Order: sequence, then C-alpha cells, then structure tokens
Amino acid sequence: MKRVRCPKCDNYITFDERKYAAGQSLVFQCPQCGKQFGIRLGVAKLRDTQKEENRNLASAQPEETQLGSLVVIENCFHYKQVLPLQMGDNVIGRYQKGNPINTPIETVDPSVDLTHCIVNVGRDKKGRLRYTLRDTNSNTGTFVDNVELRQGEHRIIDEGTLFTIGATSIILKTPSGE
Repeated sequence: MKRVRCPKCDNYITFDERKYAAGQSLVFQCPQCGKQFGIRLGVAKLRDTQKEENRNLASAQPEETQLGSLVVIENCFHYKQVLPLQMGDNVIGRYQKGNPINTPIETVDPSVDLTHCIVNVGRDKKGRLRYTLRDTNSNTGTFVDNVELRQGEHRIIDEGTLFTIGATSIILKTPSGE
C-alpha cells in the first residue's frame, strides 16, 4: 500500500500500487477538501512514507553518530513512527505544510500543537549524551510519568522515558540504551 498526500490540505490517500503498472497516471480526488490531482507511477515518483525515510536515515548513520530517537506509539490518530534526534533542540509538533519544526509527527491528533515541546540533545561534563525535555507553552501540556511539566521547567529524561503530548505517547530510545 502506498500513500499520497493531497497538495492542498496534506490529507493522505492510500492506494494499492500493485494494481497499476509503472508509468501509469492516476487521478485522485481528496475526500477531505475535494481537490483533484494526478500522479504518475514510477520508481522515482513515489515518495516513501516518513516512517520508511526515518528508518533508512537511522540505518545509514554510523553507530557513533546516532543520537537516539523518539518512538511515537501507534494510536487511533496515526501509525507508529520513529523520529531520529539531532544534536541541539529537536522541536516536536504536528506536521503541517510550512511549519518550521524539525521533528514533525504525522498525525491528525488535534491535541498535539504545531509546536508542542522540545527535546534538547547535548553532552554532560563527562561527554555522555544528555536529553532534556521542556514544554513550549502548549495548549494541552507535556506530561512525564503522568506529571505535567510546569511552564519553564526542564526535565532530564533518559532511555525508556515515556512522555505524553496531547493524546500521543512517545518513548525516548538512546543509541545504545545508555
């Protein structure tokens, strides 16, 4: 199954690509906004889903440069996603076309803000990776172990920490389970 994104509203439309030949043109009508658009099937024209891209990106990085990832747990709003982390601020929020965040979650969960929280990846005095979570004054809050982060509070998190933004749960995975 493949997914195409409506160019107007970013809604996903799923179709079975095995029913069509390479080079064939398909026309879709978005059920959400009514926009009609076409695609042409071919190896270079089909874009992988973010989940597959992230898996490929993570496996392409050498072990020593991987900084960990966030595992977004599958729920009624979206599928499981693995989001690789980068050094510095990883701004987490709901994906929307034109939203400048660097760690987008593909979801329709209305309780996840466009800019919800930040996970900062840095190093401590001994050179070990350190992960710090803070809320960006979101509407529904960021919870760690069922306790809401207060405004301006920074919480150090580590391997396996479960935190919740809106109705979405996320688990921190460090490179070697540090």
